[in-house]
Amino acid sequence: MEGLNSDRMDVNKLADKIYDYPKICNAILAIDSKIRFAGVINERGRLVAGGMKENVEPLESEKDDEMIFMELALRVKMRKEFDKQLGSVNFAMASRERALAISVPLGEDILYVASEPDTDYAILPKKIIQIINS
Repeated sequence: MEGLNSDRMDVNKLADKIYDYPKICNAILAIDSKIRFAGVINERGRLVAGGMKENVEPLESEKDDEMIFMELALRVKMRKEFDKQLGSVNFAMASRERALAISVPLGEDILYVASEPDTDYAILPKKIIQIINS
């Protein structure tokens, strides 16, 4: 089996790491009062850990959340098609009128963070990645 592992590309090292998803999500929710949501989505678009910050009104319905998560999982899979040419994705960010959304690949899963639109988007991804790597 050792030969199989030695042939793995560096981008797959994250897939071997075991993450404490609830701890990561709670730490992210605590770093900025503008963060509304921190959750981990599996490759099928299902929420497996985390969720909405307490006492925060959701911007979308539960049904819309399911669609957002499935679309996110699909988008992350599609981005992997260009890893060989461009390198692996560290994070992706979407700035919308009502929210800032950041996704970070965690092996086969995805960390999804949503915050208020006026959040400092130059700093937040760095803080999120520091929490993941700690």
